[in-house]
Amino acid sequence: MATRTALLGLLALLLVPVSVSGQSEAASPATGAQTLKPGDMVQLDVWREPDFSGDFTVDEAGNVTLPRLGAIRVVEFTAAELEAELLARYREFLRNPSITITVLKRVRIIGSVRNPSLYNVDATITIADALALAGGVTPDGKQDQIQLRRAGETVVAELDANRLLVDTPLRSGDELFVPQRSWFSRNTNVIAAGIGAVVTLVVALSR
Repeated sequence: MATRTALLGLLALLLVPVSVSGQSEAASPATGAQTLKPGDMVQLDVWREPDFSGDFTVDEAGNVTLPRLGAIRVVEFTAAELEAELLARYREFLRNPSITITVLKRVRIIGSVRNPSLYNVDATITIADALALAGGVTPDGKQDQIQLRRAGETVVAELDANRLLVDTPLRSGDELFVPQRSWFSRNTNVIAAGIGAVVTLVVALSR
């Protein structure tokens, strides 16, 4: 009897951490649940209502001004939360509205890319897809060493080419910078040819 009681007590102790761990995972934020930031662009598509649809920028105060609704503070919303909020608000003007929200980041893609410029980028695409908007990485670019820059400083972040932008610290106004490979790595053929010529000359002179 004592042995059975001890076993039940041990089992209860083992189950406690499992329960706590499960609560912790449930409370953790979902991947990709970033809130909107100033500079983001909200693409609003209201089905069959072109007058309500369009592209709207979040201003420095964190507001976006939408048709019939006026200025709405959106910096505390994720894209999904904003979509639900606008759906509720537009029900006052429309019957059974259907709404789609896409949040775009205004990002400058620079460095060793074919078309460096400012782009409105869907945060749900990968870094590789974003670089493709700029024409892709040039042959002398380091695609495995992409840098995220903000206000002139490099932000420490894991920027694998297949990583979704929404899973990075990227904000509107940031830069994605593709560094250039070193002169030596870009001119290996020239260096090899030069070394070969020197060796040939040395051999010729030593005869």
